Amino acid sequence: MALDPTLVGRSYPPSAVYEVGREKIAEFAAAIGETDPVHRDADAARAAGHPDVIAPPTFAIVLTLSAAGVVVEDPDVDLDYSRVVHGEQRFTHHRPIRAGDRLVATPVIEAVRSVAGNDLLTTRVDVATETGEPVCAATSMLVARGAS
Repeated sequence: MALDPTLVGRSYPPSAVYEVGREKIAEFAAAIGETDPVHRDADAARAAGHPDVIAPPTFAIVLTLSAAGVVVEDPDVDLDYSRVVHGEQRFTHHRPIRAGDRLVATPVIEAVRSVAGNDLLTTRVDVATETGEPVCAATSMLVARGAS
């Protein structure tokens, strides 16, 4: 079943506030093999011009993945998740995510199209501080494979 193109532009409420902690940043950096001390040592981060430790760029997935879940769960989207593969992921940063940030994530459907019997759903999750300062955007494309 083809996705409804009128879904493009649909936005969802912001997520609950996610407070970024130094330990979470350090754990994420270790998990991906990132060794730069700006991700673990506040003094190193300050020496590099940051107010506190900063997260690796892909850390944003920690909050954007769950925030984008509301799109997949939306009954109007009618996506057969058992047939979904992750097609693409990218991040656009306005500034680094840093320890102490209190962030919210707001999902929006950017594009819907069908190609060769597959449905492609592109979402963007805008990440901002709870006071509205833009931090980054995560764009993700899901491919719902056709039943052939």
